[in-house]
Amino acid sequence: MNLRDEQRRNIQQELDFSSSGVGEAQGPGREETESSGAGHNTENPVEPKPTMEGICEWKNLKGAVHQVWANKGSAGIDGRSVDQRPDYEELATIRKQLLSGTYKPQPVRRVEIPKPDGGVRKLGIPTVMDRVVQQAVMQVLQEHWDRTFSDSSYGFRPGRSAHQAVEQSQNYIAAGYGWVVDLDLEKFFDRVNHDKLMGRIAERIEDKRLLKLIRAFLNAGVMDNGLVSPTVEGTPQGGPLSPLLSNVVLDELDRELERRGLRFVRYADDCNIYVRSERAGQRVMESMRRYITRKLKLKVNETKSAVARPQQRKFLGFRFTDGPNIRRRIAPKALERFKERIVKITQQARGASLKTIVAQLAPFMRGWNSYFGFCETPSVLEKLTRWIRRRLRCALWQQWKTPRRRRDALLQLGVPAELARTAAASGRGAWRMSGCEAVQKGLSNDYFRSRGLPSLARVQT
Repeated sequence: MNLRDEQRRNIQQELDFSSSGVGEAQGPGREETESSGAGHNTENPVEPKPTMEGICEWKNLKGAVHQVWANKGSAGIDGRSVDQRPDYEELATIRKQLLSGTYKPQPVRRVEIPKPDGGVRKLGIPTVMDRVVQQAVMQVLQEHWDRTFSDSSYGFRPGRSAHQAVEQSQNYIAAGYGWVVDLDLEKFFDRVNHDKLMGRIAERIEDKRLLKLIRAFLNAGVMDNGLVSPTVEGTPQGGPLSPLLSNVVLDELDRELERRGLRFVRYADDCNIYVRSERAGQRVMESMRRYITRKLKLKVNETKSAVARPQQRKFLGFRFTDGPNIRRRIAPKALERFKERIVKITQQARGASLKTIVAQLAPFMRGWNSYFGFCETPSVLEKLTRWIRRRLRCALWQQWKTPRRRRDALLQLGVPAELARTAAASGRGAWRMSGCEAVQKGLSNDYFRSRGLPSLARVQT
């Protein structure tokens, strides 16, 4: 076996098995908990700039394949699943096209998902191979560029998280900056000016093949109901490269805010600027509206933007309490959406086993708690957990239906005979009975815990 065949065999083996190699920390949906301490420095002119050769290194390409596979996601316009990972020959062909500057991305598939507060969010799902190429590009560019972004930027960056953004906002409020200029950019991802974006990227990249590739991704088009439409503006959400490009666009905004000496926190296109007075807030809002419109060629969403007390606004799903001790609390809309989901799941309990319902509840509760457990109002989490258990008790009481079945079920759960008989004979409604002593004893907190139902009030592992 010659050296080339040996290299090919080794690469194919690594493609066939999952790896924690290059790209893992940079998945677009991954939350990190520790800050990387990234500063807002310009790139060192002596440091080599990103090149297509760096993107096409086998280690980087293999890392991109494994990350796309780990991220899962739906198919693009070609119907290819992420489970159909490329073999050596296919990846070698793609690599050759990239190095020669002949790679041509396919249009993205239009997908619309409902927004929690109404309307839809338009996504553009690239094909699997386009995702692999985007991921490979993103890994190299992010390594070069991330350190140049602002300390006040938290979205889509390794080592940075929404929790850190919320905590920094809390620190500004506690320091006496009691007014917030809440800026919301209208349809930001759909309105990014391609020429302006490419101008910014050209300041950071000299390799013409790489510039051509990024432009090709921006102009790839969108397939909707079988028809392909050109994309003349915007960076469609759904691909690995889009979040990084959004940070390049909004880095200009960050630099302007820093130049003015303002205290701000930005997570993607959500930007909060903290000032000491309402008058200062109105002045900042007006000047930043002009800057965003004229300089960035973007538009401020007037209905969602405002100058207000931070306690009256939500930021990344959280609000803040009044008083001298500023605490994080869950925004009302986030609580409302959580309850709606719980109701939808527990309504099925009337005709399904408790094991089936808990199997749906537990991962949702843990996932929700991993984010909103960051609040500093544990009593809210305790109350929610009690409410969920009571909904399950109510559903099981309805499931038992007849007095005899209810009595037998309570006896089996260890409830004293007289207490079980009295409860089973009651004509009260299911919700009232879910709070009675007999049902509470039989379907205790420990009972649900032993069945795998987590508590929101304690840290889940």
